[in-house]
Amino acid sequence: MNIRSLKLIYFSPTGTTASIVEAMADGLGYDVVEDVDITMPEARQEPLAASADNLLVVAVPVYGGRVPFLLEPWLRSLQLDKTPVVCAVVFGNRAFEDALIELSDIVTEQGGVVLGGAAFIGEHSFSSEEYPVAVARPDEDDLRGAEGFGRKVRKAVDALSTIDEAVQPAIPGDHPYKERKPRGPVDFINVGDECVMCGLCAEQCPVGAIDEEDFKRTDPEKCIMCCACIKVCPEYARTTKPGSPVEGFAKWLTENCGERKEPAYFF
Repeated sequence: MNIRSLKLIYFSPTGTTASIVEAMADGLGYDVVEDVDITMPEARQEPLAASADNLLVVAVPVYGGRVPFLLEPWLRSLQLDKTPVVCAVVFGNRAFEDALIELSDIVTEQGGVVLGGAAFIGEHSFSSEEYPVAVARPDEDDLRGAEGFGRKVRKAVDALSTIDEAVQPAIPGDHPYKERKPRGPVDFINVGDECVMCGLCAEQCPVGAIDEEDFKRTDPEKCIMCCACIKVCPEYARTTKPGSPVEGFAKWLTENCGERKEPAYFF
């Protein structure tokens, strides 16, 4: 099957999903590659169209066992025409639950043909020095695995004469999907005196939750708790408030999800 170009679609506030996608792209080995980073709000304003001679890699982090609700409108605006797609999700060493099957269902409903899926591990957004969860994941082994997965997908694509020969992979998950738990605003970010008002936190926020006129202020109504602002701060001025629900969950993760989990691949 002739593939004209590879399109890498990903949402990656803290860079973990992006690193997985880059490794997959190395394994796929196509000469023409288009980066479609939908992390920032302006990148999610226009729909994306792709045809049967494009190969899409669509990768998102797992939020509560599901595709991030924030991304659903954009993903459901995809305009695909028998477009081959590889789906990937990245979870913080707990479980990916229904996120991968949900992502696969969405791209299929939009006209894509899913050739494979994978679930990778990334350092949890709530991970900290006090409560470490999957620190430094994806690591070298994870990235080698992602590259190897890309090579296998390339081999499968090259073996197809037409997209109609593709067989739907057996991706685990439930229908209906895991119910989303209602969540109100959570004011969990503490900003210390170390803050020099550099604004990097606001630049990195994927939902514009940080006040452009006062970088110490975060709108809990907009915040999706990705913690990108905490991880990007060069002065380590932004931390999780002691006693907050986020700190409590981070503690639970450290105590219950410490055993290393490995990526899973589905063809």
